[in-house]
Amino acid sequence: MNRNVISIVLGGGRGTRLFPLTYTRSKPAVPIAGKYRLVDIPISNCLNSGLNKILVLTQFNSASLNSHIKNSYHFDIFSKGFVDILAAEQNVENDSWYQGTADAVRQSMKHLEKYDYDYILILSGDQLYQMDFREMLDFHIENGGDLTIATIPVVAKDATGFGILKSDDDGNITSFYEKPDYDMLDGLKSEVSEENKRHGKEYLASMGIYIFTRSILKKMFDEGAGDDFGKDIIPSSIGKYKTLSYQYEGYWTDIGTIESFYEANLDLCLDLPQFNLFSSSPIYTRARMLPPSKINGSYVSKAVFGDGCIIMADKIENSVIGNRTRIDKGSTIVNSYVMGADFYQNTTEIVLNDRAGRPNMGIGKYCYIEKAILDKNCYIGDNVKIIGGKHIPDGDYGTYSVQDGIVVVKKGAIVASGTHIG
Repeated sequence: MNRNVISIVLGGGRGTRLFPLTYTRSKPAVPIAGKYRLVDIPISNCLNSGLNKILVLTQFNSASLNSHIKNSYHFDIFSKGFVDILAAEQNVENDSWYQGTADAVRQSMKHLEKYDYDYILILSGDQLYQMDFREMLDFHIENGGDLTIATIPVVAKDATGFGILKSDDDGNITSFYEKPDYDMLDGLKSEVSEENKRHGKEYLASMGIYIFTRSILKKMFDEGAGDDFGKDIIPSSIGKYKTLSYQYEGYWTDIGTIESFYEANLDLCLDLPQFNLFSSSPIYTRARMLPPSKINGSYVSKAVFGDGCIIMADKIENSVIGNRTRIDKGSTIVNSYVMGADFYQNTTEIVLNDRAGRPNMGIGKYCYIEKAILDKNCYIGDNVKIIGGKHIPDGDYGTYSVQDGIVVVKKGAIVASGTHIG
């Protein structure tokens, strides 16, 4: 079947709900699972689906994302594949930045003219899932779709936070509501599997994954359909174009908030996590050529470690430990995500800091960290206690912030010895 496809990964906006992780980086550049970036997920899904023509649209805080993509994805000279960056730009025809998801793709269409493609796959850069896009493409082609939207069944409680689609028995979308009120849900149930019905998952939520037939998307843009796929393009396409729902049955989560980001990472520590890092479909990322992690005298349970760590902690439990993390003796890490570091301190600097009583990069001696996210390159002194929970009011506190009871220590923060948070 003809799968002449170009994939577009949307780099996202300011990502305010993931602050402070997005203070210096875009959402797709946020580190996840100890060694990856969020953008690695959609790119890996494309590559594992045999789709190797990929463009990433960037706008806000794009430097680290651009660097990661440039250093991670290389194709040999005999391949027609690529992962390229399209940065937002002002020109004589348009002096404004992207006004929405659809506008980002619209402004980029002129750059796609040099490529041969029949279908456009549009993806978000801040979601966690494993999906074979070939199956969705086959569904789109076999059913003569103009626009196919990947959907996932959800319960009524979650439905109010998504764009909810109603489809008929043939998969045609008949109506769409963006984040409907709870009292609007009665007439929005769709046909789902018996297992989903048993779990009350009878509402189809848009996953933000779209396939457009090339000519149709161009026609929509020529008609001025709007700036956003969820608010404008999808509602206007229903009844006018063949708009289909492709039901996905696997694990999928939107990394939209600190809480969802925290939960998605800690889920990886379970015996059988919902997102399987150990499947035959690898997640690709930058090859850093780091040494293996070294663990000395620590009790470890349900933990995921990146590469190049030096661990002398007393206890690490239900936590994700990122690349190059250093944790000194006597410390305990529980229910936390420590992102690690971008570089190693040299031994001379470590000795000088110890003599001067300054914290070294990593986590010092006899610390206790619970329900926290430590961004990269943090300097945590000795005898520091960070204990998240609902007892701490949400807010920004300088070197750290709190959201939903989760303490987020900012990138590069210095936390002096003896500090107590929470």
